[in-house]
Amino acid sequence: MGKFIVKYRKLVLALVIALIIPAFIGFINTRVNYDMLSYLPGNMDTVKGQNILQEEFGKGAFSMIITEGLSDHEIATTETKIQAIEHVDTVLSLGTVENAGLPAELLPDNLYGTFKKGGESIIAVFFDTSTSADETLKAVSDIRNLMDNLKVSGMSAFVLDLKEISNSEQFNYIIIAVTLALIVMFALLDNWLTPIIFLISIGVMILINLGTNIIFGEISYVTKALSAVLQLAVTMDYSIFLWSSFREQLKKKPDDINNAMELAIKNTLSSIFGSSTTTIAGFIALCFMTFTMGIDLGLVMAKGVLFGVIGSVTVLPAIILALNKILLKADHRPLLPSFQKLSAHLVKLVPALVIIFVAILPPAIYGYQKTNANVNYALGNGLPNDTPSAIANTKLHETFGLSNVHMILSRADLPEHDARAMTTAIKNTPGIKSVLSLESLTGDNAPLDILPEIITSTLKGERHELTLAVSEYKTATDQMAEQIAAINQIIKSYDSSALLIGESSATADMITLTSNDFQVVNTVSIIAVFIIIILVTKSLSLPIILITLIETAIFINLAISYYTDTTLSFIAPICISTIQLGATVDYAILMTSRYKRERLAGNSSKIAAKIALTTSLSSIIISGAVLFAATIGVAIYSSAALVSSICLLLARGAIISIIVVPLFLPPLLILADPLIIRTTLDMKSLVKRSKK
Repeated sequence: MGKFIVKYRKLVLALVIALIIPAFIGFINTRVNYDMLSYLPGNMDTVKGQNILQEEFGKGAFSMIITEGLSDHEIATTETKIQAIEHVDTVLSLGTVENAGLPAELLPDNLYGTFKKGGESIIAVFFDTSTSADETLKAVSDIRNLMDNLKVSGMSAFVLDLKEISNSEQFNYIIIAVTLALIVMFALLDNWLTPIIFLISIGVMILINLGTNIIFGEISYVTKALSAVLQLAVTMDYSIFLWSSFREQLKKKPDDINNAMELAIKNTLSSIFGSSTTTIAGFIALCFMTFTMGIDLGLVMAKGVLFGVIGSVTVLPAIILALNKILLKADHRPLLPSFQKLSAHLVKLVPALVIIFVAILPPAIYGYQKTNANVNYALGNGLPNDTPSAIANTKLHETFGLSNVHMILSRADLPEHDARAMTTAIKNTPGIKSVLSLESLTGDNAPLDILPEIITSTLKGERHELTLAVSEYKTATDQMAEQIAAINQIIKSYDSSALLIGESSATADMITLTSNDFQVVNTVSIIAVFIIIILVTKSLSLPIILITLIETAIFINLAISYYTDTTLSFIAPICISTIQLGATVDYAILMTSRYKRERLAGNSSKIAAKIALTTSLSSIIISGAVLFAATIGVAIYSSAALVSSICLLLARGAIISIIVVPLFLPPLLILADPLIIRTTLDMKSLVKRSKK
């Protein structure tokens, strides 16, 4: 392969340049999904109920709009304008009910108090398209543009704000990541131009990865925001490996640049096998999430790593050969020292370092187990407080004491006395401010026939009846969890097929799913990486040591969030448990491979550990520093809490792994050396040698 790439390097560059245009077209035509709740599996009650609402009632998204300082006439005019907006299905307010001819004395006493406070009132709007559909977002934008004193709350308004922020920040993520990565590489590498060449090579492969996402139809906004940054961060190693190998081969045969590159490609492919497969395994593990956004991120990033490998042994060699004469003039002394003295000192501290490692484990594991205490599942809290949706949600809660609307779908043929009893029971549930149903709009003895057509057609379909229950509790709180459980118990007692839907119930399902996904994904990633390390090291004991070490780094990373009371977005711990394992276990594999070579060469365990540490530390620091640099800037800059949380954990995880691996792996290798040589296939000869 090395010979082929070198011989046809111009063809390689021409092919890559030709792919840029279709890749860009694919990138701009890949739809982005900003609705996290849409990744719930289809067998959940909330998803089934949402489908019924769409199919039978023609209703998808739901929003509550707050009007400020408008007269009754102005509110009525505003309602007419809202109703005229494309994809607005139904507009409901107190005025709607009164204008339909329903006598005011029949309305529940708390209906006015719920939907009207002084000069402010609420208009409820149903759209005929789903929460994150482009048509819904356009309708929400049109409603906002009607006048300044309309505040739109709800998930669709949140998704619209999230989309606008993400689109405005997306390009800046890449600029920040590239700039900081360049600074690190300029300082730590031995050439001024190679960082730029690395970024050109990786940048092309990132664009190809983003362009090929069109095969999925759409990707999540998290995937769009992170894929370029993550691909840059986790595949930079491969470029560094190729450059280092090329320079090493060139020193042996300075006059044969082609042969040096052929050997460099061969050696790079061999050395990055374990590195890339563990990283890919970490991302593939995300595909085992029942919350299907994991599949979205996992497949895109696994594909990105694969493209990164391909680029490092095709595009990069072609560019280096084309610019080799210029590159040779751009060498400079690297900033990093040799680390010989540091390595010697650390090897002497084996007992103390083992004791420190053992002492760190209990608090790290405890903090890791408490991670859920600091996880935020409320999607509406994922944006700055000055965004329009956040302002509307705050106003809704502070002025009207409302935070959520539950939607209940029950059988249309449910006996009227049961329907009334169910409505009363829901109304009496703690935290429920009011209930809007056919039965709540009439007295106990009044027939439903007196209700106007606009009301009955909105709340009753062919097979189901719709009930709206307004709650004062916020999403993803303990109070809301208890309220959801109580309402579910009530509606199921009257109608076993009844469904509770809405943002809060969907979020509750998401909490249950992701809590289970955290364990499943973590287990799958550990097993996959364990198998890969067995193949790479040909050992049964080394995978246990290496995974224990990296898992400890992950425990420390997540424990810091618990001990510092840092709030994390819900999917961040799941992502970090796999990405940090897959991306940084390479550091341990690199050092362990050198340790094995030195032991087989006849060196003692301490000398082997010292040499392995000395020769590996520069690569570990450069790799970790690039991962840190590429993610920390995005973590600080991003206004989207989910993006910021994942990048913060990745940046911190890189630093922790840089410290944990060099500090604790050498003493663990020395301590476990007798076990290692007996359980490692190509080290069995050392057992006989030690007996002699």
